[in-house]
Amino acid sequence: MVTLIVVVVIVGFIFLSLIGIYNSLVRLRNQVKNAWSQIDVQLKRRHDLIPNLIETAKGYMKHEAGTLKSITEARSKAMGAGSVKEKSAAESALSGAMSQFYVVVENYPDLKANTNFLALQEELSSTENKIAFSRQNYNDQVLFFNNKIQMFPSNIIAGMFNFVLETFFELENAAEKEVPKVDFS
Repeated sequence: MVTLIVVVVIVGFIFLSLIGIYNSLVRLRNQVKNAWSQIDVQLKRRHDLIPNLIETAKGYMKHEAGTLKSITEARSKAMGAGSVKEKSAAESALSGAMSQFYVVVENYPDLKANTNFLALQEELSSTENKIAFSRQNYNDQVLFFNNKIQMFPSNIIAGMFNFVLETFFELENAAEKEVPKVDFS
């Protein structure tokens, strides 16, 4: 009788442990999805601001149609990207196009002084900071989730219930990884 009770307690403990591991995997997977949706919200905001910035600049930058077109094309690709890897690559291309745009803007002092342009530029800069924070949060959640999937004993449960590794949101553009150079001379 005592042996039966011990076996039932052990089986019950194992069963409850398995339920706990499964529930923690589900929770982590949902946190990854939530973190991705936060990036998506900020990217949509960015995508919505860019056309307004371009329209403001068009009147001043009549000879820079190629630069404005490249931003529009990069934005369209970014909006149409599906997977995390595709979105990461497309957003890096969009960031590169925006960097080129800001370099060209330096040649137009009237545009740089335009209050609408300055307000849009500030809002876009704020959005870029939010994207960076959201990307960091997403990557942290992916790290927790992927660690849980790969570590024993949760890797057994993850395999049984087809939990798959998530992809990090990484910078594709090498220029974005470089530290900016400051020169006051």
